Amino acid sequence: MTTARSIIEHGRMHPLQWVAVVITIGLNALDGFDVLASAFAAPGIAKEWHVSREALGIVLSMELWGMVGGSLLLGGLADIAGRRRTTLLCLCIMTLGMAMATTATSPQNLSLWRLVTGFGIGGMLAALNALAAELSNLKHRSLAMAIMVIGYPVGGTVGGLIVQQLLHGQSWRAVFNLGAVVSAAFIPLVVLFIPETPAFLDQKRPAGALAAINRILTRFRLPQLDALAPHAPEQARASVLDILKPGLIGTTTMLTLGYFFHAISFYFILKWAPKIIADLGHSPSEAAGVLTAANIGGAIGGALFGVFMHRFGIKRPMLAALVGSVAGITLFGLHDQTTTLLVWSIAASLGMVFANAAIVGFYASFAAGFPTHVRATGTGFALSLGRFGGALSPILAGYLFKAQLGLPMVALVMSGGSAVAFVLLARFRLQLR
Repeated sequence: MTTARSIIEHGRMHPLQWVAVVITIGLNALDGFDVLASAFAAPGIAKEWHVSREALGIVLSMELWGMVGGSLLLGGLADIAGRRRTTLLCLCIMTLGMAMATTATSPQNLSLWRLVTGFGIGGMLAALNALAAELSNLKHRSLAMAIMVIGYPVGGTVGGLIVQQLLHGQSWRAVFNLGAVVSAAFIPLVVLFIPETPAFLDQKRPAGALAAINRILTRFRLPQLDALAPHAPEQARASVLDILKPGLIGTTTMLTLGYFFHAISFYFILKWAPKIIADLGHSPSEAAGVLTAANIGGAIGGALFGVFMHRFGIKRPMLAALVGSVAGITLFGLHDQTTTLLVWSIAASLGMVFANAAIVGFYASFAAGFPTHVRATGTGFALSLGRFGGALSPILAGYLFKAQLGLPMVALVMSGGSAVAFVLLARFRLQLR
């Protein structure tokens, strides 16, 4: 019997479906900027409050710790209350956190609001992954997922270009003010252009589900349903805890561990590049420019991964990206005070080409590896525990710097996370859905 999911998957992509996907790109770009806001602001924060490197590493990690909780708690909420409602809730939380960060009077106070912001970001990412997958047909799903994920470095790039201008005449607080304004601006866009997904409504079946599904299908100029297909027995017994049961526990474990270790490497350049460059005598604006270049590289890597994923599937391009991530991050550390800003920018960009390509691979794996009823829960679980790696990354690097290991050795150690992820995933057979 025809289902809401099959109609979306096998129908043509209506322009309004593409509009919804484009908004998820914008939302992921907003996440990308919000996560990097503290990195852009790091030189100014360290100067105003005389923060040491190891203490700054803790401040830089706070939104990542918030993302751990947000991905786990709000990611699960997206499978219970809906992808759209969860996205709107997360936007409100992010707006509050960014706005209040502008009022911070100490590193501790700033850390609190960065924790709040990260909580919203974590839930947003889990919901967006499900939205992009479930509002796209099968033909264009890989493309939709890839461009949704590359919104993350695009946000860092566009935000970085704006921040470079802001930091010429304003304090680091202007960075967070920009994030608050843009976060608030996305709320009406979600209300107007992103519906709940028919797959979610068909799975949960709230009161009036059939009518709601048909309104969305009509909006997308797709055939309507006469009735909802009966749930199969396994669907009736479905639970968000299925990600920890036989059949999915292997997928959950390998994707979570792989993401955990790769996140350690991924966030090294993103969180520490501005401070490294500023410590070499460059201005905060110039340091922000290097981070902007890194995000441009990330966007390019994500786009290229989408092309290769369409042709070769997820796993092989992902393994190649992880190898490239190890090499790129290691090479980033082989520069010193004699290196020009242009070379620093190229090195950071090259490292992020591969590091972000692997991130796109993980997001595609989350969408492919988890079925509809636990797609956001599985994504949120993998992101939350995996983001422990991201949260540990700036702290670990800070203490490695404190131990006087030097940038080349620090970069080599930090690249090891991608190497471990490669070993784990090379032995894992992903079950696509």
